[in-house]
Amino acid sequence: QVQLVESGGGLVQVGGSLRLSCAASGRTLSDYTMGWFRQALGKEREFVAASSRSGAGTYYAYYADSVKGRFSISGVNAKNTVYLQMASLKPEDTAVYYCAAVLAPGGRRLFQRAEYDYWGQGTQVSVSS
Repeated sequence: QVQLVESGGGLVQVGGSLRLSCAASGRTLSDYTMGWFRQALGKEREFVAASSRSGAGTYYAYYADSVKGRFSISGVNAKNTVYLQMASLKPEDTAVYYCAAVLAPGGRRLFQRAEYDYWGQGTQVSVSS
């Protein structure tokens, strides 16, 4: 079992930045794909970004078009934590952000909610105009 706990959400003004953290326990996540999703009020949960590492050590990161160039996802560090650095935030980025994980080394791109096995409880990000 993998337990995920998100933190770092909050209220920020348009154009501001936030860094979300996802701390994992229960497993070492070196062979996992780590994803961030978000769900705005009344909308479906959507993919934001994901990262993974191949057995050869190649690092992969990929993003939804809506956040490319503004968000950056890290790989899993020695503390079993992955980060989502968000910059140039917009009101449409307002949502609950969820961390997710699945045992899948790098190379495959996993965009669908159903492809992930483990989820955190979410952290609220609100961007005010």
